[in-house]
Amino acid sequence: MPIEIKELHIKINVDESPVNSNPETNNRNEKDKIIEACVEQVMEIISKNKER
Repeated sequence: MPIEIKELHIKINVDESPVNSNPETNNRNEKDKIIEACVEQVMEIISKNKER
């Protein structure tokens, strides 16, 4: 049975913080944040597997 979506709500958050003048530093910060988030997710998965 197909599902029909009649209404779709999209929410976004816009960060209006000032842009750094050094793009290399900004890229490193973004990469560090992404790496930190990935490591956190991997650690959660590992701890869930140990609980089983």
